[in-house]
Amino acid sequence: MGRNLLRACAVLLGLLLLLVVVALARVAPIDVGGLARRDPGRSALMREREREAREQGQPYHEARHPVTLDHIAHHLREAVLVAEDDKFFTHDGFDWAGIRDAARRDLTAHKMVRGGSTITQQLAKNLWLESSRTPWRKLEEMLLAVRLERALTKRRILELYLNTIEWGDGVYGIDAAARHWFGVGAGSLDAGQSVRLAAVIINPRLFSPVAPNQRIQHRIQLIASRMRRRGAISENEYRTALGLPAAAPAPEVDSTLFAPQDLPDAGRIDAQEGTAAEDSAGAPEAEPAPADTSIAPR
Repeated sequence: MGRNLLRACAVLLGLLLLLVVVALARVAPIDVGGLARRDPGRSALMREREREAREQGQPYHEARHPVTLDHIAHHLREAVLVAEDDKFFTHDGFDWAGIRDAARRDLTAHKMVRGGSTITQQLAKNLWLESSRTPWRKLEEMLLAVRLERALTKRRILELYLNTIEWGDGVYGIDAAARHWFGVGAGSLDAGQSVRLAAVIINPRLFSPVAPNQRIQHRIQLIASRMRRRGAISENEYRTALGLPAAAPAPEVDSTLFAPQDLPDAGRIDAQEGTAAEDSAGAPEAEPAPADTSIAPR
């Protein structure tokens, strides 16, 4: 019995090592380091969306206007970090607590519904991989995330991410999104617009930043509340983001969204509002203290 178990473990380990070797061979030709100096151009996600549209007989239009990080509104950068990857400037490309939480949720659901992905992992997926949720794709994503973290600065990774993510049908990158939804450039977004755009990243083809449903309104409140507590936005900007007049009392964040030990300011927004199968990003477990999300050199 013991010998058979050892054989089975050896076979499984051998298969795992084979998968890693094959995955390494598949991603090895990708020029990750070159992104330090050049724009990546059309991403795998863009090509996938175009293919889907063609297969459905639908017209396809693509808008993307890359800009430097310094030409993106500070409020937008802060809002995205709060919503998507609160530990971005302190982790090595992976949020291990988030991965553990996502694995627990996937096991409960008996399928891969959440990935626990950081901004670095999301960038790797959007640039080079298919959007299908499979263990194989996840392995390739993690290998590419390691290479991104080693080859690029944190600022460059964030800049690439904000210039390539989807913000609506055929809308890619923050400048195209700002112009499409609000008629302004990426550097002119105000606090309210920034929070709304960050709130819909979970599924930008389903949710609208200008006509948010109840769930997105909830996310807007969570993101804005955390930004206010951290001093990233003023009280007036907070009220404007929530559509409140200056004299109106500011609503409190629903404490039932948080575990008691996580109050008043910890973890990522998705982890506090629960899981949804349509989300495009993972939901890391809340951390015991807030991370510094200020945009600083690596």
